[in-house]
Amino acid sequence: MEIAIIAHDGKKADMVQFINKNKDILIKENIKLIATGTTGGKVASVGLKVKKMLSGPLGGDAQIAARVAEGKTKMVLFFKDPNSSHPHEPDISMLIRICDVHNVPLATNEASAQMLLNALTMD
Repeated sequence: MEIAIIAHDGKKADMVQFINKNKDILIKENIKLIATGTTGGKVASVGLKVKKMLSGPLGGDAQIAARVAEGKTKMVLFFKDPNSSHPHEPDISMLIRICDVHNVPLATNEASAQMLLNALTMD
């Protein structure tokens, strides 16, 4: 299963901690991670293989949305920073819409992301 991970600048450290905390689930469930460029680089530092797309503002969100639409990416974990504005907000909205259109689970904070990963381990 391919899962996309994305985090705004103010949430990148949280994403790294989250991925590190859930490394066992990701390995056990044979999860392939893809990420926007900067987030992917930071998450790779905890020892997991991550396929990096472009940085979000340079089109990484759109690349991930395309993979969702193609049926390649089955879940998106996007740690959004609700306290900051983002110049690429239209790309973010498009990604969320594509997840909704294709019925792909999308978590926008750590609590919902944890619930989605926990659900993978249920029989």
